[in-house]
Amino acid sequence: MEPLLSAIISDLLSRALSMLIQRYRRSKAEETEHKLQRLQRVLLRVDAMVEEAEERHITNQAMLRQLDMLRQGMYGGHCMLDTFRYRVHGHGDDDEVSGDGDVVLSRFSSAKRFLSFPGSSSKEQSTVIDAENLKNLEKMLDGLETLMGDMVEFAVFLEGYPRICRQPYSEYLVLDRVMFGRQMEKETVINFLLRPEATGDGNPGVLRIVGAARVGKSTLVEHVCLDERVRGYFSSIVFFTGDDLGADNMAALGRSGVIKHQDLTASSSCGRSLVVIELTGAMEEETWRNLYCSAARSMGNGDKIIITSRSEKIAALGTTQALRLKLLPQEAYWYFFKVLAFGSANPDDHPKLASLGMEIATLMNGSFLGANIVGSLIRANLNVQFWRRVLHCVRDFLSKHLLTFGMDPTDLLENGYPLYAWSMARSRNVVVIHKIYQKRTTQNGVPKLTAHDIIAGRATHKGKFRAVGWRSSVPPYYTYVFNCVSQTAGCSTARKKRPRQVVV
Repeated sequence: MEPLLSAIISDLLSRALSMLIQRYRRSKAEETEHKLQRLQRVLLRVDAMVEEAEERHITNQAMLRQLDMLRQGMYGGHCMLDTFRYRVHGHGDDDEVSGDGDVVLSRFSSAKRFLSFPGSSSKEQSTVIDAENLKNLEKMLDGLETLMGDMVEFAVFLEGYPRICRQPYSEYLVLDRVMFGRQMEKETVINFLLRPEATGDGNPGVLRIVGAARVGKSTLVEHVCLDERVRGYFSSIVFFTGDDLGADNMAALGRSGVIKHQDLTASSSCGRSLVVIELTGAMEEETWRNLYCSAARSMGNGDKIIITSRSEKIAALGTTQALRLKLLPQEAYWYFFKVLAFGSANPDDHPKLASLGMEIATLMNGSFLGANIVGSLIRANLNVQFWRRVLHCVRDFLSKHLLTFGMDPTDLLENGYPLYAWSMARSRNVVVIHKIYQKRTTQNGVPKLTAHDIIAGRATHKGKFRAVGWRSSVPPYYTYVFNCVSQTAGCSTARKKRPRQVVV
């Protein structure tokens, strides 16, 4: 009798516990789903506000900072929504795409942890998340709702600014013909150019723009110089490179350098000049002092100088605070990469691809060049197996360079190290990239071989050759060229460090 009673009690307790778990799971799933729907609704409002503001000529600096806050909130909100929306499709795939040498952990991987219960469906699991991520979701939701609540005056003031005649921002983005993520910096530079110098001594104002290679310095300056407000304010815009510089060159702006804009109707007495100096490295202080004195004698009141360089040493050469360009935040980078990877396709129709795309974007380390190369590659083949192979190759590429050199591939070329190009084809030959440089797309001598040919194993050249990494469709329309060497595997001429354990 006792065994029977014990079995009955055990069964009743098991059923009661199972019922409690199911109720808890259902309530948590409903709560999470409700919060995700709220997040989606508030993001629609943020998107509408940002798109409306992007179509206005805003000059007020405080409003520009508010707009930048809206953008960052939009990127972060979409990134979190995508993470929760697609994570269930990526859960369990890690073993298929991860190799033994993986040393990179995804920044999005924490969002893949969710509470799993026996017998729960994938739909229920996809909306039941752990306490940490639920707290992050609530924090994001509260932050966006508070942000939108504080934008009432912003929306009212926005009506007072004129519209910009152009196509919708989203259409430009799909066509890859817009500068992404630098709108705040662009307005900062334009504000400096149009603002009278506070010193009033007649010397030209100098703005320094500092940033790593291929972070977007030239693109930013080019878009500033194409702005109608800048072209209406300056009668001439001249570009110099480090090789063009000299006292005589600066004294005769029209005889050297590249003239980007010239208004022949402006009189010499009231015409203002803008000089852009593009440096790859640093400049000695004595050289700059002589150059600036020469420019001050030849340039008039209201003239301005912009200097761009990778070196922090130029930060002391200006008359105002330097503008430092950094890589995009991961949330904004995912927003950018998603458009490149899917183009006109809807990521919601390909949730498994979106999950893989988030992993790939995390490994790109914020590189614009890498995003365009890999994004265009996977956009041409919306296949789960293909994207998974690309993810595996990128992970392997990153881990090998970290283990061999102890540095990220993005930093290797800046420090004189070569890169081992990754390929999806089996081959005894290895392509080593020794240098990446940029040139105008209209210039002659652009090679026909591309980075996609290297990835696909179609680069059959022996010895030294060049390949096009990416042709930019955004001003200044640079073509990024790789100097490569094809060699047999195991016969590398690259300088190596002793492999060491890397903790990421």
